[in-house]
Amino acid sequence: MIFKIIVEKDESGYYVGEVPALPGCFSQGKTIEELKGNITEAIEGWLEVMRTWNRYFKEVN
Repeated sequence: MIFKIIVEKDESGYYVGEVPALPGCFSQGKTIEELKGNITEAIEGWLEVMRTWNRYFKEVN
């Protein structure tokens, strides 16, 4: 999957990334490279949580 990531630099000099397609999916890093790794982990974690929730709601209903 390919996701659009909005990157900004905050007041403390960190790069902050947001994935608009995944509400609440944010991460940060001191460098762009660090942000890339961190946002990749955040996306993977977000998707895993949603898969778990979907399984749970299918079992409940």
